[in-house]
Amino acid sequence: MSGTRTLLDPRTAARARAWAEGDVDDDDRAALLALLARAEGGGVHDGAGDDGTGDDDAARAAAEVASAVDGDLEFGTAGLRGALGPGSNRMNRAVVVRAAAGLASHLHRVAAPARAEDGPPMCVIGYDARHGSVRFARDTAAVMTAAGVRALLLPRPLPTPVLAFAVRHLDADAGVMVTASHNPPQDNGYKVYLGGRCTPGGEVGAPGGDAPGRGAQIVPPADAQIAADIAAQPPAREVPRAERGWSVLGGDVLEAYLREASALPGDPPADGRRSALRVVLTPVHGVGGAVVAEALRRAGVGDVTVVPEQADPDPDFPTTAFPNPEEPGVLDLALELARRRDAHLVVAVDPDADRCAVAVPDAAREGGWRALTGDELGAVLGEHVASGGLGPLPPDAVLACSLVSSSLLGRVAAAHGLGHAETLTGFKWISRAPGLVFGYEEAIGYCVAPQLVRDKDGVSTAVVVTVLAADLRSRGRTLLDLLDDLALQHGVHATGQVSVRVDDLSLISGAMARLRSQPPAQLAGSAVQQVDDLSEGSVETTGVPATDGLRWTLAGGGRVVVRPSGTEPKLKCYLEVVQPVGAGGPGDLAQAREAAGHRLAALSAAVRDLLAL
Repeated sequence: MSGTRTLLDPRTAARARAWAEGDVDDDDRAALLALLARAEGGGVHDGAGDDGTGDDDAARAAAEVASAVDGDLEFGTAGLRGALGPGSNRMNRAVVVRAAAGLASHLHRVAAPARAEDGPPMCVIGYDARHGSVRFARDTAAVMTAAGVRALLLPRPLPTPVLAFAVRHLDADAGVMVTASHNPPQDNGYKVYLGGRCTPGGEVGAPGGDAPGRGAQIVPPADAQIAADIAAQPPAREVPRAERGWSVLGGDVLEAYLREASALPGDPPADGRRSALRVVLTPVHGVGGAVVAEALRRAGVGDVTVVPEQADPDPDFPTTAFPNPEEPGVLDLALELARRRDAHLVVAVDPDADRCAVAVPDAAREGGWRALTGDELGAVLGEHVASGGLGPLPPDAVLACSLVSSSLLGRVAAAHGLGHAETLTGFKWISRAPGLVFGYEEAIGYCVAPQLVRDKDGVSTAVVVTVLAADLRSRGRTLLDLLDDLALQHGVHATGQVSVRVDDLSLISGAMARLRSQPPAQLAGSAVQQVDDLSEGSVETTGVPATDGLRWTLAGGGRVVVRPSGTEPKLKCYLEVVQPVGAGGPGDLAQAREAAGHRLAALSAAVRDLLAL
């Protein structure tokens, strides 16, 4: 008689059963148990005559069960983010319930003692239109309420910047935004902000003014403390959830945000220059369309056409598999509409509207349009803020960007006598730069109004860049002319990326170890003048906290930053070359841009050869 060995590790099967038993969602529980039954329904047979192969369906199911429950979805400095589905390593109601309970514990321990006379901790909760978002938000409100936290729920799916604004506007101790930003449709996430009593010195009216961290995303050690609080929670089914008692906010918060964001460029001039600008807008199936359009209307930009195929929130993102405006093809519908309307500007925000991209007419480009890179728009906006375009600046004003963004912002800051700060990647770091008046990262994230939103904000960015384009057009100029001005003054700064995806993560750690022990002496003919090992550095030595990364500064202007991706199995390299412009005429600028392009291509090839992955 033959026997069968299950394809599923018994410990994995036991973990799956335990998770299903503690789940709060009947559909998720049934799905996980059905998957487990499929995994245990086939196996490797020991009897004579067996061909030695297991059931393919059982093997696939076993792999899915293991992926779902072998480990927990990691709670880090971006909160939670992952694929939807049942299990401890997926985004689902049970994971969210335990996360909310852990955050509530953290708030009671940190916020309540700090200013006890203000009553229980307060948390404001927002959500986008992704699959599961509204259910996750309501579960969070139910858990918070049962735990004695005052929970305030935004009234409908809204952009992430509205939630980040609400944390500061309401002086909340924390904020939760249910979103996966521009991830594919099968994902969702849980972003946590701290404010009020959870940011010492950041309370409204506190001595010393507004702390940089008030209303910003979490950073160490808070992320690890909250993660420990989550790990200490019982199974989700045992976590108390209130049936009522939380507050659903009205329209006051959104109204306050729109009022402030639309006023950033000042009152519309009487000559109607802003209304003369023809704009095509795409929210890429997200929640930003109506909010951005209304903010632009209030700022005096009324000729805005929204791409109809991408106008309404749709969690399946039917026109694109990866709804990131940076990805090839995502702007195609907007550009097609812009050509038909003879538009002056294309504006895109990602699905939760925290990122912003723009495209401008350019007769020299195929198709007649050109999308600005994240670094190009960052430089334009930085120059606009530094020159007083959004109002006078304080004497300690600082422009900040991530260490993988272009060095051009530093030159802009110096030219205006302002401070400049480089931070680790991510707005949780950029937003904390002391004296911040503008910050950006090359991945089309911009903070043009840190007094409103201590995070990247695609809505206010759209307002500022659109009004800037309108004002320039009234003077016969464009955003491209501003880029030319910056290149003539500071040299052409050309940036690019080399990313290598791997199946074996050990290849990345091995490559980083090799590059640390044997850094290159030259790259593409340029000597490596300085090597910074960012993992061994500190704020004092490298300007940023320690992180797993390498930075090579090149002779003649330029640099390479190498680091493992924090979200994907990739090794990412950020490249920059700086090419001076001769005497400054149009021909000199064109030649400098061509030379910079050749140098960047050569540097890219050299870095690929160096990685050898």
